[in-house]
Amino acid sequence: MPDLDELYQSVILDHNKTPRNFRKMDGATCEAEGRNPLCGDHFTIWLKVEDEVVTEATFLGAGCAISKASASLMTSAIKGKRRAEVQALFESFHGLVTRAPSDTTPSGTAVRLPPQMDAFRGVSEFPMRVKCATLSWHAMRAALDRAARS
Repeated sequence: MPDLDELYQSVILDHNKTPRNFRKMDGATCEAEGRNPLCGDHFTIWLKVEDEVVTEATFLGAGCAISKASASLMTSAIKGKRRAEVQALFESFHGLVTRAPSDTTPSGTAVRLPPQMDAFRGVSEFPMRVKCATLSWHAMRAALDRAARS
C-alpha cells in the first residue's frame, strides 16, 4: 500500500513541520514534562481541565518528527473530551503503536481514534519509535493525574 504509506508519512511530516497547539499555555490547570533520555526528545504538556473536561491542550519542546507529530495530533484529539474519554484515547493509541489495537479499553469503554492517528500504525514495527510516539501521551496522562489530585 505505497499510497497509504505516503499519506501517513505526509500526515506525520505536516504535523512535525507545522505542529498544532505548539505553545506554552497561560492559565493551565496542570502540566507535566516528558523526556526520553535515549534519544533526547522532551516535551512539556499543558492542560486546562474544567469540570472533568479538557478544554485546552498545548505543548512545547523538541524531538523527532514522530514525537512532535504525535504531540500535535494528541493535543487536538483530547480537546473537549471528558477525563474518561481521554484515558480511553490514551489506551487506544498505546494499543495502536504496540500492536494491541482494540475498539475497547481495559475498562470496556468504546473508543475510536481520530483517523489521522492511523499514521502511527507502522510505529509498532520499530520498538525504539514506540517511545517517541507515546512520549507526549504519557506526559499528558501525568498532567491529567495531577489535575485529579488538585
